[in-house]
Amino acid sequence: MTVRQLLQKKSGSLVTISPDAPLTEAVSSLAGHRIGAIVAVSPTGRLEGILSERDVVRILAEKGTDILSSPVSSVMTRAVVTCTPDETVPVIMERMTRGRFRHVPVVENDRMIGIISIGDVVKHRVEEMERESAELRDYIMTA
Repeated sequence: MTVRQLLQKKSGSLVTISPDAPLTEAVSSLAGHRIGAIVAVSPTGRLEGILSERDVVRILAEKGTDILSSPVSSVMTRAVVTCTPDETVPVIMERMTRGRFRHVPVVENDRMIGIISIGDVVKHRVEEMERESAELRDYIMTA
């Protein structure tokens, strides 16, 4: 299965934030949308960075609550690992595992079209395993 096919199964809109927005706005958006990461994009829609729940917890532990008035750009990850919609799910799963991150923006023609989470990947893998198990049971029963 490709990332494009996985994105087609997802519902919901893509949540983004301005890199200039205060961290409090990012935290509110993460909580309000019940998401684990938010992507920072420029006014032209260019991917600028990503901010995860882990980033927020880490920076709060290091700097305290005063950091919440700082812009997202001061704490976001700028070197964002992305994927294309034509990559396969196992390739993305390996990239996430190796990089120890849980969210990968999907970019096509320099435009972000979605985001894949480790939850999306695990859900796909579980469905795949259940399907294979059912097929094996059917095969054994008819043999």
